[in-house]
Amino acid sequence: MDHNEENNIEVKEPQTQDQSDLCASYLSRGCTRPPDPETTTDQIYQGRCCKYDNFDWLKNIHPPDNRNKFPFVEVRFKNSRKEFFRFNTDYELEEGEIVAVESNPGHDIGIVSMTGELVRVQMKRKKVHPESENMKHVYRKARLSDIQKWVKAVEKEESTKLKSREIAHDHKLDMKINDVEYQGDDTKAIFYYTADERVDFRELIKVLAEKFRVRIEMRQIGARQEASRIGGIGSCGRELCCATWMCDFKSVTTQAARTQQLTLNPQKLAGQCGKLKCCLNYEYPTYIDALKAFPDTDVRLNTKNGEAGYQKSDVFKKLMWYSYVNDESSLMAIPIDKVKQIIKMNKKGKKPEKLEDFALSKEQKSEYDNDMDMGDLDRFD
Repeated sequence: MDHNEENNIEVKEPQTQDQSDLCASYLSRGCTRPPDPETTTDQIYQGRCCKYDNFDWLKNIHPPDNRNKFPFVEVRFKNSRKEFFRFNTDYELEEGEIVAVESNPGHDIGIVSMTGELVRVQMKRKKVHPESENMKHVYRKARLSDIQKWVKAVEKEESTKLKSREIAHDHKLDMKINDVEYQGDDTKAIFYYTADERVDFRELIKVLAEKFRVRIEMRQIGARQEASRIGGIGSCGRELCCATWMCDFKSVTTQAARTQQLTLNPQKLAGQCGKLKCCLNYEYPTYIDALKAFPDTDVRLNTKNGEAGYQKSDVFKKLMWYSYVNDESSLMAIPIDKVKQIIKMNKKGKKPEKLEDFALSKEQKSEYDNDMDMGDLDRFD
């Protein structure tokens, strides 16, 4: 008797690359696994720890009996694409159900990710008006034929992405196709791409349409959105913020790095997307608030021992480093209240004996203090 049979151990075949890619296509839609195309009651949607999941905190709070049911649901598609749809309140829709929804052209297949009063709150937060003329409808709960066609469409996404990259390369287009999303009825495909400059892909669309026999839509995304789709580990040792919880990407400027007194080294300040790290914005408002207590850095301090200029700051220790104009290699750390005291004396025409009398510590300036030889920081601007 086989040893595994004797111990009732189930041996699973390792997943091939194609199987892994297919599972990833469904995971990006919130599915735990590919759906069973033979049934419409297959529960494949599951809430999990990801930035596209919802927590229905109004689930156990029921509206008054005289209040009509809110006729809208949120439907999730691939990756970050979510939309609100109106549905017929004659039937119930629950979270996790596969539905056929209105699209242009034809219909699309998605999964209900939010229902009830929470949808009203979410629509208000995202400034989506329920009476808008552009509001689309839920056609029906998905039929067996809908799910079968949807499964076949999803299975083609990875191969289509790889083939389209080859076609773009053959046309010598300076662009990268990151992802492909087929519409649920297999009549349209959205190609997500990144490019540094404007790309003329009119000829590419004709070739793709002829090759894959679907309507083609090209949709450009930024480098940050690309990194959020791919994922990875940041220099902090944690999973990328854009891949785990960030949904809205705000611009990051070099001023944020300068305000926080960071070493102006592009190799250290750039994330995996090649842009400035999003985390530079996290503490930026705190630094701005703390710096309000600091005196103007353009003001020089006059002493009997010579004139001194500002070099750097430690914002949260409330220290400012100064050095004499004739000797910039020696830095002295002076508390901001002492700096204000010296400035006040200078305005009255008085000069202290020397800065050393006010300094908490003294240090020598490093030759590579600013690390500016590592690249041009202004390229981010």
